[in-house]
Amino acid sequence: MKKSFLFFSIVAILLGACQRTNLAQDISKENEPGFVGSGTKGLHGYIWYNAPRPPAGFGAGVGFYSAVWPLIDKPLANFQIGLPSTWISPDNSDNKDTPLCPVGTYARDNWDERGPTYGSVFQTVEGGLGYWAGNRFRYGPPKFSMNATSSCYDFEIASPGWSFFYSKTALPDDKMGIAQLSNRVLVPPDGLTFQGDPKGLFMGYTWMALPFTDAREGPPPTGDQSWTLFLNAFNFKGPLAYYIPETWSKISKNYEFDYGRGLDARSGVTGGGAMEINTVPHFEGKDAEGVTWVKIPRLQFPVDEQGRTILVQDVVYYSKQALYDPFKAWRDGGKACTGAFDETGSMKPELNTGEVRYDQGGIELSGIDNILKTAIFSSNVFGLQWEDSPLSPKGQFPQYFKEQGNVRIAVSASEVPDETQIKSKEFALAGNAEPYTSPDTGAWTNPGPALGPFKVSLVDGSEVTYYWYRFVDQPSFQQFDWSDEEKAKLQSFVEKIHASWSIDRDYMPPPAIGELVTLDPALILTPPPGFETGYVPIVTGQEK
Repeated sequence: MKKSFLFFSIVAILLGACQRTNLAQDISKENEPGFVGSGTKGLHGYIWYNAPRPPAGFGAGVGFYSAVWPLIDKPLANFQIGLPSTWISPDNSDNKDTPLCPVGTYARDNWDERGPTYGSVFQTVEGGLGYWAGNRFRYGPPKFSMNATSSCYDFEIASPGWSFFYSKTALPDDKMGIAQLSNRVLVPPDGLTFQGDPKGLFMGYTWMALPFTDAREGPPPTGDQSWTLFLNAFNFKGPLAYYIPETWSKISKNYEFDYGRGLDARSGVTGGGAMEINTVPHFEGKDAEGVTWVKIPRLQFPVDEQGRTILVQDVVYYSKQALYDPFKAWRDGGKACTGAFDETGSMKPELNTGEVRYDQGGIELSGIDNILKTAIFSSNVFGLQWEDSPLSPKGQFPQYFKEQGNVRIAVSASEVPDETQIKSKEFALAGNAEPYTSPDTGAWTNPGPALGPFKVSLVDGSEVTYYWYRFVDQPSFQQFDWSDEEKAKLQSFVEKIHASWSIDRDYMPPPAIGELVTLDPALILTPPPGFETGYVPIVTGQEK
């Protein structure tokens, strides 16, 4: 089946910078038996599904359910694997040869291979479930994080205050782009945590373009699309936050070709999804004959009675009829909108997949398809099919490999010679890093919060500090020169949303298979008296 090479080229950029170094540069050159080298190139690959581009009119939203489970049994240092997710980009298919990325942006100045249009690295909405090397607080299960790049990978925006794990310090005032919408759940910079040991439960999420504000003529012009994240978990359902439209139009301020070409104005396109295996620690040793053997951590997957791992289900594309139209009518004084997605504005694409190529620092791993294969179990359910194998039990990725010619083959632990000494080696556990901090000046304090501080302790061992802000007073809005009338209109509408949209009813259609995961209960809040509508909890710090 035809693969989406554009899609995979995007994936390779997102988190693949650390793959540029060859494995040979990552480990010792020693050849003596008993010497054990180590590094972070133990496994790389994309467990992927492909889907057709949304048809005309169905670029106003995309959603699906992704499985949540502890991929590793202990939090490991130097470990980064994303669970299945997708990427949304603005549809600029009408542009064939003009660069979307201005000179001076990171993508334009460093990624000539993305030319001539640089459309694949212009703007994206991404993020999802996963383990990231930049996580500062580890606890076992994965976390969930938003993420977007609005300016050709100059920076990324992953929470109402911070980037995608790149810095403990909050983003500058003029780089923030997410508006906290929910008044019932916290959004920590290190990601949303989950309760218990979720072995294959599902997290639903949908990105929906909604008109919280009117389009502005500019310059630069700004569209009316606020890409809004809806979650569906056991104890929280509904909208969490959205990207402010100006986040996308800023790039055109001094580059008129980009007028009207960002995600604030264009429909969104996606082409599938992937589980990206990126940074995995390993040990490497040689036997008496000089043969190389490798050990990686035990990677575990939930498996049902049919030998399947369901990774993704219920992929849906949405038109404006699904929510944008009734939402706008309500905003403009019409009938109240329930927020539930109208099925007449939705369509489910047919998924496909194929063989996955795995490697260790560029050295191909052979024979994995004899243990597990990607599969489409129905037209809209994607996952892995496990085979009976003496090398590893169902649900466990091979842990040991032997170099044979120019490839490496999976082997059982019993085949690994003792003189390599890799079987007894234990991978380093992740430690807690420095806390996330926010400034006590600028947008965080002017006009500033209305109540706080408050603190909660999460299951990852961190303590989160937050304040209650009036919705339009939260830090991410303060960079914009909006009139009092515009702010009052938005504030009034959000108060209606808070009063009408509860967290215990469906917005997304429920999953066809399985049960919903539960967010860490410490993340779920009840607004204090007098703050039930029109106020949101803004995280100002996270520490051990």
